[in-house]
Amino acid sequence: MNANANDLFRLHIIVTGRVQNVGFRAFVQEAATRLGLTGWVRNVGYNQVEAMAEGPRPALEKFAEAVKTGPRGSRVDEANEEWGTATGEFASFYVRSSR
Repeated sequence: MNANANDLFRLHIIVTGRVQNVGFRAFVQEAATRLGLTGWVRNVGYNQVEAMAEGPRPALEKFAEAVKTGPRGSRVDEANEEWGTATGEFASFYVRSSR
């Protein structure tokens, strides 16, 4: 199967580290919006942030790098990525309630 540049993918990423009280979710939302992605981001417990994003693979790869870098004052110790096929269920990229 040859991937087309227009093919849409889904990236589920969970990062662990110093991600609370550093503007992490707003940073992730801004990166996704700038890259034209849809999906969501939320806190998961004290030291984890989870995001689900959909869009073209090149944009998602840039998004993953931004999430793993984080905003100033943050520290990402671990990042787990799961890739899949986009479902098209999101209209925008938003901050979800914490889990």
